[in-house]
Amino acid sequence: MRRQREHPREGWLALSGLVSAGLALPLAPSAWHGPEVAAILAVAAIALLAGQRWAVAVIVLAQLCLLPTVWPRAVLGAGGSPRLIALVTLTAIIPGVLAMPRAAVALAAMTGHDQTERICRYTHVCLLAIGVFAVLAPLL
Repeated sequence: MRRQREHPREGWLALSGLVSAGLALPLAPSAWHGPEVAAILAVAAIALLAGQRWAVAVIVLAQLCLLPTVWPRAVLGAGGSPRLIALVTLTAIIPGVLAMPRAAVALAAMTGHDQTERICRYTHVCLLAIGVFAVLAPLL
């Protein structure tokens, strides 16, 4: 329980990861990688709830990889329940996008590099580049 008091935002990140993984599955049959990424996201969210700090990085990466599956259905899709599910899934991805700086620190630690400010900044820039690519990939 002490772990939860130290980082209360991680509970919200894990909860949003579970919600976005569960909501992305109905959109997955026509997606090119949706089921796999949703499964990874769900496992990482459960690992974060169990106190594993590395899961922050996996959750952020998985939510970034869900963006090409979800946002076209939310913006360009037909009306009705699939569009509503996609909009709620996009809303559940927001905590993962806001956790990018913590994910950069966790990724730097996972790779075995010293957690210098420069390495964390480069990792954060790489995560932002992945996010931009994920948003632009469906348009290509």
